[in-house]
Amino acid sequence: MEGFRIMVGAEVPIYPTSSQEVTVMRSKIATVAALIGVAFLSGACATSEQWAEWRAHTTHFASGEHGSFSLSNNMQGSNPKVTRLDVENSRTQNWWGKNITVEPGQVIQN
Repeated sequence: MEGFRIMVGAEVPIYPTSSQEVTVMRSKIATVAALIGVAFLSGACATSEQWAEWRAHTTHFASGEHGSFSLSNNMQGSNPKVTRLDVENSRTQNWWGKNITVEPGQVIQN
């Protein structure tokens, strides 16, 4: 006994039917992957100055205090939150990165 198949509309192959179609599909996938990679890498690039700073140190932050301070302040340095302990730690631990300048009256007492 033979089974029956019901078809509605035109039958469209789901899988590539030839080696040429496989090659074309792989080429398209590779192109899309390359474009996504280029977009990601160009959007995540650091300046040459930032790369030089990064290569000059073996860690991202000089200490846990440095990391905590950097994460609590924005990259532009606007409205910095600086305590006397931060000032002392930056000197004794030799913090690196973008300098944040504050007036003495802006330093928060510990």
